[in-house]
Amino acid sequence: MKHGPTEQRSVPKPGWLKRPLPSDPAFSRTRSLLDDGRLHTVCREARCPNCGECFSRGTAAFLILGDVCTRRCRFCAVTQGKPQSPDPDEPRRVAEAALRMSLDYVVVTSVTRDDLADGGAGAFAETIRSVRSRRPSARVEVLVPDFQGDAAALRTVLEARPDVLNHNLETVARLYPEARPQAIYDRSLELLRRTGSLAPGMPVKSGLMLGLGERPEEIESTLRDLLEAGCRILTMGQYLQPKRDCLPVARFVPPEEFDEWREVALKMGFARAACGPLVRSSYHAEEILLSEPLQA
Repeated sequence: MKHGPTEQRSVPKPGWLKRPLPSDPAFSRTRSLLDDGRLHTVCREARCPNCGECFSRGTAAFLILGDVCTRRCRFCAVTQGKPQSPDPDEPRRVAEAALRMSLDYVVVTSVTRDDLADGGAGAFAETIRSVRSRRPSARVEVLVPDFQGDAAALRTVLEARPDVLNHNLETVARLYPEARPQAIYDRSLELLRRTGSLAPGMPVKSGLMLGLGERPEEIESTLRDLLEAGCRILTMGQYLQPKRDCLPVARFVPPEEFDEWREVALKMGFARAACGPLVRSSYHAEEILLSEPLQA
């Protein structure tokens, strides 16, 4: 692939990234249900461009452990600072919302909680169990932080038997110091690798953002690293600067280039590859998993 990291700073969003503002009753119902349950979603806290569509479809990605993150990733809109203590009733409320929303596929993620001894792993496990108790037929996908490399924390989550373990690599190794200064590229890969050894057969998923200044050869190298770590489900989407103090967009990647990356990923050995400007980790997650038989 010959596409380079051309700079495009302060350039208006291209047409393929524009989404209509939600106005239908279903959007309002979903928002009200979440507000009534005092629940956070990555859809709103991270200013996801698909929030309107997902809420209108009656879906959402639950954000547990509060809405304040202990890390300072420079691509993220989530509030950064000192979080409050976890709410022990939150898993029950997530499960109740999943039931009221009639969700067949529940996505649970969290802020990063480096202040907690287990990084929040226990809250993930309890949320999985609560959802299974209230909505037994639902599949549960978890998008976890790196737990600072704590294998015991990862084991806690996996022992609750989620249907999919997702941990986003986010970007190429070279850009970690600028984009994810408190994360470590190899540590994230090791989490994915450990998942395969601790929970053989569990689908492992990861995601990348394009448009931060990565080079094509770096993307290919990152895809090889993910495959070597046991990841077989991939999402790739356009980075969009969510706040003024976040990193600027280096390049808007056109849809056809995402199509090319999808073909590259599948030829390399990924069983699933959802690639497009507006693709996000939890966007149509059930369709990505269930579109065809998953091969190890």
